[in-house]
Parts: sequence; structure tokens; C-alpha cells
Amino acid sequence: MTKTAPALDIDAILDDENTRIVVCCGSGGVGKTTTAAALGLRAAERGRSVVVLTVDPAKRLAQAMGLTELDNIPRLVKGVRSPDGAKGGHDGSQAATGSRGGSPDGSRGELHAMMLDMKRTFDEIIEAHADPERARQILTNPFYQSLSSSFSGTQEYMAMEKLGQLRRSGDWDLIIVDTPPSRSALDFLDAPERLGRFLDGRLIRILMAPAKAGGRSAFKLLNAGFGIVAGALTKVLGAQVLKDLQMFVSALDAVFGGFRQRADQTYKLLQAPGTAFVIVATPERDAIREASYFVERLAEERMPLAGLVINRMHRSPAAALSAARSTAAAEDLESRGEHDLAAAVLRLHAGRMQLAAREQREQEHFTSAHPTVPIAHVPAMAEDVHDLDGLREIGELLAS
Repeated sequence: MTKTAPALDIDAILDDENTRIVVCCGSGGVGKTTTAAALGLRAAERGRSVVVLTVDPAKRLAQAMGLTELDNIPRLVKGVRSPDGAKGGHDGSQAATGSRGGSPDGSRGELHAMMLDMKRTFDEIIEAHADPERARQILTNPFYQSLSSSFSGTQEYMAMEKLGQLRRSGDWDLIIVDTPPSRSALDFLDAPERLGRFLDGRLIRILMAPAKAGGRSAFKLLNAGFGIVAGALTKVLGAQVLKDLQMFVSALDAVFGGFRQRADQTYKLLQAPGTAFVIVATPERDAIREASYFVERLAEERMPLAGLVINRMHRSPAAALSAARSTAAAEDLESRGEHDLAAAVLRLHAGRMQLAAREQREQEHFTSAHPTVPIAHVPAMAEDVHDLDGLREIGELLAS
């Protein structure tokens, strides 16, 4: 017996004033960025004050929202309609002012969009939580410059930081996060622990020891044991690299505690009832398998799952005509040498119906494994979404 999944009520999620964060996750190439933008636009046009944060390096979000740039500053999107159909918003290049756009009665919403700048976010944290001299030492340190740009997990950790900043600001009713593709979309859940392991590692403790000991110099060799370790590290890393690393660790020691605390707070925020995770997939085997992985991982982390969006579903307006009957009719016409165009159309329809059947089977496999997960469908579009009207249409399809 075929299991039927419950329907995902998108509007109920977006309209609920208790919903403050929506996280869109999924594998690459499934339309996750478009889904996040469409949800943001629909929520804004239903009276919410929304910011969409993407950590996907693609520029599609800016293009679809008519923005000339998308960076670490929330940019106001113009062309957003109020619930009565009038257009709202200001100059799309304008940065957020820090005031909420949505009124308490939901009569007017606003939409902002931004793309995470990993290094800039890291710099902002240093500047905010260190005195000017210490901040200067950190920001100019070669080891920090490398760490802030390319250290494994930095992007995910900075996404946690930026999400926490946006939520603490109270400037928006709703924050929608578009996560990186593939399984790394959930790596930000591991970011606090990964950073903690790095900071608590033996090498970092050794390098931090001179500064904590209160010696005249952070680089003074306090004892023979440390001298042996430092000598070995010097041979491997070089004297200047070791000096840069020691200076970085010494200067950043006081700041790291705040990193951990804020990351833990954001992690708890993701577990709170006001957060909704939306998994995005296409009706293909690999994408559906990834969606199952996300469901299981979110359950392990006790994260609130809203449901699954399946993009690019194929349907036919002539669904009553089966693939078998369509193929048989095409063969009959071809055998008689008649109506070549009609025969070609019948074969195209047969192929579409077979594709739709395969996609339905993939969804049924998912539903069999996760029968309680609500699902919303978005049919395959004739062309890519490239403007607000396209995003608006996607939002309507999600809600229908």
C-alpha cells in the first residue's frame, strides 16, 4: 500500500510570529538558494520583516532580487509587495538601517538579503571583542589572515556567528538561512565542537603556555621541556611562522572564550521551537538519499524539522493518458506512416509520464522511511528563476 506524506503548510510556518528562523538545507544543485529566496519574499509580502542570509558563493540570489551586490551587509530589496498588492521597499542598494520593516499588525513587510563574507565577519568579531591594540595585533597577524580565510570549518562557524548576530539585533521578525551545498550544509552544527577541539589541542596549549605564565615575553622559553618542543616546531614551521603562531594564540586567547559561548547560544537557538528546518531536494535518488540523511541527522541533534520541499517535479496536463497507451498509439501511427508530428508528441508524453512515475517512486521510498515528514512540491519550471516575479511564483507553488 502506497504511503501518502502529510502536506507541508508553508504559509502556516511563515505566518507564525513564533517562527523566527528558517534554515534551508540540502545537497547541491537542488534549488535550495531559490527556495530560501522565495520563502523570504513570500514571508515579506505577508507582512513579515525578513532577512535572507546565504553562505552559498553563487550570485543567483542577488540577481533574482534585483540587487547589484550581495555582501556582508543586509541589503534592502525593492519591489516587495504589501499584502494589499502595492509595492514596498526602497533603493535595493541601501543597507539595513536597523529598524524593523514589518508593523505589529502585519500590514507591511520588508525583505533584506545578504551573503556571508567569512573573513569580514571574523574581523568584526575581533574588533568588537578585543581592545584596539590587541585587535590590531590579531588582524595584522599572518597566521590569523590565513585562518580567517581558509581554515577548515571557519565558514560554518562564521555562519553561526552571523546568524547569532542577526538574531540578537532584533531587527527582523524572520531570518532565513541558505546553507552550503551537500552534507557540509549541516557542518555548522559541528562548528562549536570543532573550534573547541582546535583550541583545546595540545599544540595550542603549548603555544599559549608562555603568555599564561606571565613572563616578560610571550615567546620566552620558560623551561627545557617547552624549549625542546619549540625547537622541533621551529624546524618544521620555521622561526617566523612559529613566532606568528605564538603571537596569534596569545592575542586571541581572551577572545576565544566568547566565540565558544556565542556558538553554544546559537546552537541552542537552532534547537528552540522558534526555528524550522526545511530540507530541499529534487526527485532523484542521490538527492532523496541526502534528504534522508538530513532528517536523521536533525533528529539526532534534536533540531526542529518542518518538512521536505521536492523541487522540479515533472507532471503532465494529460495525466489520464498513460505512458503505455501513449507509446502504443505512437507505434500505431508510425506503422501506418501517418501523422509523424502526433506520433512524436505521443512519445514525448510517454517519456514524461515514465519520468514522473520514477520521481513518484523516489518520493515513496522517502515517505516509507520517514512517514511523518510533511512534503511540499514545486513542479519543474520552463526556465530558471531570475527575478522577483519568478521567486513570487515559486513561493505560490510552495504554498499550494
